[in-house]
Amino acid sequence: MKKTSILSAAVFGLMMSAPVAFADDITFSVVGPMTGQLATIGDQFKQGAQAAADAINAAGGVGGRQIKLDIEDDQCDPKQAVSVANRIVADGVKFIDGHACSGSSIPASAVYAEAGALMMSPASSNPVLTDAAAKAGWPTIMRLYTRDDAQGAFIGPWIAKKYAGKNVVVLHDKSAYGQGVADAVKATMNAGGLKEVDYEGINAGEKDYSALVTKLKDLKADVVYFGGYHPEAGLILRQSAEQNVKFQLIMPDSIASPEFWQVAGPAGEGTMFVFPSDPQAKPEAKAAVEKIKASGFVPEGFTLFSYAVIQAFAEGVKRAGSDDPAKVAEALKNGTPISTVVGDVTFDEKGDLKNASYDINQWHDGKYAPIAQ
Repeated sequence: MKKTSILSAAVFGLMMSAPVAFADDITFSVVGPMTGQLATIGDQFKQGAQAAADAINAAGGVGGRQIKLDIEDDQCDPKQAVSVANRIVADGVKFIDGHACSGSSIPASAVYAEAGALMMSPASSNPVLTDAAAKAGWPTIMRLYTRDDAQGAFIGPWIAKKYAGKNVVVLHDKSAYGQGVADAVKATMNAGGLKEVDYEGINAGEKDYSALVTKLKDLKADVVYFGGYHPEAGLILRQSAEQNVKFQLIMPDSIASPEFWQVAGPAGEGTMFVFPSDPQAKPEAKAAVEKIKASGFVPEGFTLFSYAVIQAFAEGVKRAGSDDPAKVAEALKNGTPISTVVGDVTFDEKGDLKNASYDINQWHDGKYAPIAQ
């Protein structure tokens, strides 16, 4: 009897210790292109998420639980994104800050939805991400970023008005992100009365775009809108400069990175791009920006959006009184603003941001800043 009592006490002790161990921390996965051509974006994700986790942990954590980050690399490759997503859910992680590229986020979202995990992208802008999730009845697929159709509605009419009568070419890199945003801009530009002289896709990853440059020269292109990323944009500009072909390049948000200038060099002078109103300039971001800069990193691009995702997860768990992803998603969509470094945010029923605002930025001498519209 004495031996049985000792064993029972030991088992009871182990049972009691398990919830305490679980309560010690809460894991959030951060997924993006940590390696490869777009690794700058992955670094922004990681830096932003870590800074947010550090700040929240220093303030007592999430209901007393410390945040731990699981950093995952999908290289913006759809197949790798699905593989990473399966590994994350198999490990029991319930919250995902990611992915970056829409072409990765969309297939990965199905894995998370099936597992009941909450995915919130700080960068993917293709409308299909949340539209398809809403149609399928997946409540845990969200984004703390803007949509391509909203970005198109902003910049398309501006291009139509500013460059009326000019030769405009619309290019894309055939990706879910690049073609999606290019199509959105094309549609609203056309609705504004300006028709492009050419619309086509290029092959991402190539090193020689001289044939494209020659075509732009023959078309007498005044303006080129390119839905794509900085490696291709920089090369196209450099090779255009070598042939003395000049045009105004306008891009989406993907070139909010110093790597664009590293690729383009002086040929990138004057390049414009659309980006959500600069979060670094918001008073809510002041302390975070100063702390991140003090560590030697400039919180450009998607850094603060990744930071805000971690804040949203923490607030959602607090509101729901639970770390059940469905309950957290429901709490985040209840209409009450969530305080983040990118300002107060609210989500609609699909999990998209409400009332997004934009700047038109321009590169000058290796730096970019908003211009008057």
